[in-house]
Amino acid sequence: MKYIVYLSIIFFTMNLQSQEVVFDYFRNGDIKSVQRLIAHQDFDINSTDHYGYSPLMLAVYHGQTDLVRYLLKQHVNIDQQDKSGNTSLMGACFKGYMDIVDLLIQKGVDINARNYNGATALIYAATFGHKDIVTTLLNNGASISIQDSRGNTALDHARIQGNQEIIELLF
Repeated sequence: MKYIVYLSIIFFTMNLQSQEVVFDYFRNGDIKSVQRLIAHQDFDINSTDHYGYSPLMLAVYHGQTDLVRYLLKQHVNIDQQDKSGNTSLMGACFKGYMDIVDLLIQKGVDINARNYNGATALIYAATFGHKDIVTTLLNNGASISIQDSRGNTALDHARIQGNQEIIELLF
């Protein structure tokens, strides 16, 4: 019995390590390895790592624009949420990746999706001072009235940060 438990632990640990290597392809923008992985058809493109991050989320968060463009052609779930409810669009807004925000919007992302704290992509963009992203989100239907779990809107977050340009956009 101890032997079976021991082997199970080893197998589980090795499996986690090999999964991490696979998810590194997405973090690092390794398109060729990703293409080989998808060609084998035994990889779920919407799978998640142990943090709940999908391949698309990892590519977005690490600014891998070419890989994001490739993944968007592979039937990925563009509105998939991580363990905190964050989406790829929220990640792009947090990091300030305008080109990726544009790609996600063109693909039809839910612009008003909310994470488990009620925050939206617009709230992230306003909080972190990404004026061009705020403008793009507004031009594509982002709601200025959505409140997070503390009752704050994107305008409230811009005020908290003292970002006058974004306050003027949202007011």
